Amino acid sequence: MPPDQPKIYHITHVENLASILVAGCIEADGRRVGQGSCQTSIGMTEIKRRRLYEIAVSCHPDTRVGEYVPFYFCPRSIMLYILYMGNHPDLTHYRDGQEPVLHLQVALESAINWANQHGVHWAFSDRNAGSYYADFYNSRNELDKINWEAVKATDFRDSQIKEGKQAEFLIYDTCPWHLVEKIAVLDEKICNQVNTILRNAQHKPIVTIEKAWYY
Repeated sequence: MPPDQPKIYHITHVENLASILVAGCIEADGRRVGQGSCQTSIGMTEIKRRRLYEIAVSCHPDTRVGEYVPFYFCPRSIMLYILYMGNHPDLTHYRDGQEPVLHLQVALESAINWANQHGVHWAFSDRNAGSYYADFYNSRNELDKINWEAVKATDFRDSQIKEGKQAEFLIYDTCPWHLVEKIAVLDEKICNQVNTILRNAQHKPIVTIEKAWYY
């Protein structure tokens, strides 16, 4: 059963925040690749390639996962754990750990309403959207396809929990910056950095230190 007011979370490196503000949106990997823009990537090379070129979003024919801005349904994701550990063989370009990683929080309803109003594709997956076995949906009525107990779980050694916890929400191409209602950080150093970057921004989400969202 989905929570009453689900939140979704996009993770990104603090060094990317300034360019997100300039663009006025969070951009999908496919859009950035097409424009040749450069950001600090915290993803895994092979999975990013698969998402860009192989995995189709079945409920929106002719689109690929990498053309969507990805969000998790929980903070403290398994991907963040991988960044924290820093020893995955496919983390070829990133070794800075979890400290510089921001959680950009958006209300799920706000994201769906915005996308519907603007005719923008959205979808969600029941597991990692970069998996060959992911199922995709684009109806609020199908949110029960997500394993919400797995999403909430803090122990993900069980394979079913591990799969379900990685469910994703996807917005095609861009997610407007004004939908971001909160930025969560690990410590005061990054908090100060974020507040400095936001100083002249028109839309300023609240910035909070959320140690429980990290490892």
